[in-house]
Amino acid sequence: MSELETPFPAPAHDHGGCVRAALDAAEEHCVRHGARLTALRRRVLELVWNGHAPVGAYALLDALKTEGHSAAPPTVYRALEFLIEQGLVHRVESLNAYVGCPRPEARHAAMLLLCTGCGRAAELDETQVGETLRRAADQQGFTVARQTIEVEGLCPDCRGQPRPS
Repeated sequence: MSELETPFPAPAHDHGGCVRAALDAAEEHCVRHGARLTALRRRVLELVWNGHAPVGAYALLDALKTEGHSAAPPTVYRALEFLIEQGLVHRVESLNAYVGCPRPEARHAAMLLLCTGCGRAAELDETQVGETLRRAADQQGFTVARQTIEVEGLCPDCRGQPRPS
């Protein structure tokens, strides 16, 4: 990504395409790794991808109940745990919420930009920061089990900045 590009999608982007691509990638990933993407797990993933803002487990539970599912909190949390283990979603620690991962094909540290204006989140496709932190931890004899970096600020739309072409 060049420095002029933004990981935040334009307001008029094809969001249905985002959701379809995420679900297709999840299906492929699970087949490749011998993991079972059940109908409920798939639906939870779809609900996470319904927007570009982090979504909480109880909002997911409410959406499932509205659709007639008899899901309970442990059911949703188990589905989310599976999706995290498979690298299909990231947990936004500061918000106790979840966002879809646009790059599930390769394990990576989540580096999330969180817009305090509109509430959207975007993942940075950048590896140097994570590698630097891992090396520094290694030098201290510390083994990193999971790494999430969250940065709060304003997206280009909320800043009123023109989008790169």
